[in-house]
Amino acid sequence: MSSSSPSSDTSSPHESSAHVPLPEQEGFSLTTLVTGAQMLFVAFGALVLVPLLTGLDPNVALFTAGVGTLVFQCVTKASVPVFLASSFAFIAPIQSSVANFGIPATMGGLFVAGLVYVLLAQCIRLKGVGIVHRLLPAVVVGPVIMVIGLALAPTAVQMATGEFSDNISHAQALTLSLVSLGVTLVLSIFGRGMLRLVPILGGILTGYGLGLVMGVIDLSPVHAAEWLALPSFTAPTFEFSAILFMIPVAIAPAVEHIGDMVAIGSVTRRDYLKKPGLHRTLLGDGLATSAASLFGGPPNTTYSEVTGAVMLTRNFNPRVMTVAACVAISLAFIGKVGAVLQTIPTPVMGGIMCLLFGSIAVVGMNTLVRAGDSLTAPRNLVIASLILVFGIGGMQVGGGQFTLQGVSLAAILGIVLNLILPPAKEGE
Repeated sequence: MSSSSPSSDTSSPHESSAHVPLPEQEGFSLTTLVTGAQMLFVAFGALVLVPLLTGLDPNVALFTAGVGTLVFQCVTKASVPVFLASSFAFIAPIQSSVANFGIPATMGGLFVAGLVYVLLAQCIRLKGVGIVHRLLPAVVVGPVIMVIGLALAPTAVQMATGEFSDNISHAQALTLSLVSLGVTLVLSIFGRGMLRLVPILGGILTGYGLGLVMGVIDLSPVHAAEWLALPSFTAPTFEFSAILFMIPVAIAPAVEHIGDMVAIGSVTRRDYLKKPGLHRTLLGDGLATSAASLFGGPPNTTYSEVTGAVMLTRNFNPRVMTVAACVAISLAFIGKVGAVLQTIPTPVMGGIMCLLFGSIAVVGMNTLVRAGDSLTAPRNLVIASLILVFGIGGMQVGGGQFTLQGVSLAAILGIVLNLILPPAKEGE
């Protein structure tokens, strides 16, 4: 889950410092192996949350997270200690796309969305990072991120209150969701050390344990599952309507990627925007997303939780992420892991979704605040207002194969308005 907001300042705080050789960047060792497994533990809760919320196979998500991380390392020559896994920014769009077009067509849309990263990477390579901020200023990106977070907020509440659970009463659902949410909040705010890095995992484990005590979890699928089994891979199909729906969603996480690279660079004291270069890291992210879609997995993104773990452990060796990727791929073939994940009560997921969708919206708000632009200036007011109303209000343009709605409509509208409206006058 990438929680760093896009920053208008893409220069590294250590840009002028020399690249100091890091003794940790050696080969594999026992420390590397242990730390790598720990990194997957940090990412695990967020990694499997996305497929569980979107109807995808969590074992496939484990597999594609490992594959995506290895693809990223190949593109960047294993120079950046980051782990790639399921992107939260795509949760609401995937849920809508699966409902309207089905999983195979959604995967086709995600494959092309990954190619948007590739295209943007080439633009950055040719024109520099500035082109991103010219096309996608904060007044566009901030409201689009808010739409991503709030578009399906009612669904989160419905899940938390048990409307999608036949065998769980309203009172039981509220208990499960609020306890899971409460534990997640406590770990996020009061947790120390590694505990603070796994709030989602802690909330899920607590909710699951409470569900077992309340007798609302059926473990028969776990007993029936094989120990070793192939994940339920799904090949993509390509439908123009699904592709058109999904492409604009890639804008927000692609821009957010810049903030992630600055964040990990500030931890390791290296400027990854220069070496291996933002165009390479963004290319790796895009290819990882497209690769994930080929197997039926959710799109990948750089994980800020893992960046926090890197800072805590002070192990900057990128090979740590190679280990985490290999462990993720190995776990994907343990059938009982997926079976256990599928038995997590829906209210548990709903409680965490309430926080998750709200936090994504706050990231969008923070993007606007950090930019410092006046939102009451007529130009900015028009752009932000229309993005929010069209994106959240259910506006739909076109029909059939050419339907635009939700995040895709909001993003395209914002980009077009930003390009055609005259610049704000001095003092506005």
